[in-house]
Amino acid sequence: MTENGRFVETSAFDRDVAIIGGCGRVGLPLGVALASRGLSVTLVDVDTRAVEIVGRGEAPFLESDIELPLREAISAGRLAATTDPRAIRAASVVIIVVGTATNNHRKSDKEAMVNVIDSYASHMHDRQLIVLRSTLSPGTTRVVERALTRHRIAAEVAYCPERIAEGKAMTELFSLPQIVAARSQAARTRAECLFGNLTALTVTLDPEEAELAKLFTNAWRYLKFAISNEFWTISTNAGVDYNRVRQAMVRDYPRASDIPPAGFAAGPCLLKDTSSLAAYSDDCFSLGRAALLINEGLPFYAVSRLERKYPLVDMSVGILGMAFKAGSDDTRASLSYKLRDALIARDVVTFCTDPYAVDPDLVPLAEVLRRVDLIVIGAPHPEYRDLDADVPIVDIWGITGRGVAL
Repeated sequence: MTENGRFVETSAFDRDVAIIGGCGRVGLPLGVALASRGLSVTLVDVDTRAVEIVGRGEAPFLESDIELPLREAISAGRLAATTDPRAIRAASVVIIVVGTATNNHRKSDKEAMVNVIDSYASHMHDRQLIVLRSTLSPGTTRVVERALTRHRIAAEVAYCPERIAEGKAMTELFSLPQIVAARSQAARTRAECLFGNLTALTVTLDPEEAELAKLFTNAWRYLKFAISNEFWTISTNAGVDYNRVRQAMVRDYPRASDIPPAGFAAGPCLLKDTSSLAAYSDDCFSLGRAALLINEGLPFYAVSRLERKYPLVDMSVGILGMAFKAGSDDTRASLSYKLRDALIARDVVTFCTDPYAVDPDLVPLAEVLRRVDLIVIGAPHPEYRDLDADVPIVDIWGITGRGVAL
């Protein structure tokens, strides 16, 4: 139901929203944001540990500015976390946020969404709005609609992809436009009213358009990183400092302002979505394929350059930063681990550290600095900007301002 353009709870439902996958990096910020605007939200998750942590008013991962509104929402009863799927039936809106992994053929797995519907169908019913929030390969929304029909559920379906940068959810959920896609006007209206609680602007599309829009957005960002990494490789081969070249390019020159620094372009979304788009286009996405080769190959190129310059087999190397990006504790698809494996494969003694990531194999920064002969910046955490080290530093990112040439 809506009231003055905003979503409100009605007597027909005990809760406004249930989020399947609600204690994860996408679901939890969304649930907290909606609860902060007065909606009642139930987070449904199979991760017992995450549910317990959230129930204490804590986030199970790093996310800026989430702790206070999380505690307030829990205390006020507007937000609850559970592993009990029966909580789904009480909600007017069911938002599905699950990881859409790629299968061995690099295609996005539509079965993941169908499996969710099959698992929770007994707790869904006709009066609900089902909102798909995960990144979907083209055609997945229609597959979900058919799965609901197979279960004799006539619920409305909308695809409303998340578009936030990890770590900035509590800002961007309220500031970025929300894409809303549905086949029926009723579903579109309900979804627009729901997200109208968070953002003033919604952009309406058909589901297939929205699916491509999300993939295009991530692939475009991945391509930009690949261009910078290719420029860095060209500069390195020429004995030129790419960071100085880039700084000259972007300084007071708007047409070059969006050229990113070089570095390990990784994480769970950009690689997967670019691969998915390439597979969907029958491998005609040649730019995407090239970007995959450039970005995924960068750790190996760096090691090959190091082998030319240093007697690596007689050295100890420290990798600083194992998360996939600065200021994050998320190591999924991190290229720092690919760098580590490439060094270990060459019998190089390697030590890894990170101020945020949780990994039993990591060692404290002080110990790394004491034991290594060479440092490679894996993730550009702010803690490394003023690094005090007496050994050479390989800094593809350019954050230290004193990295050695390769």
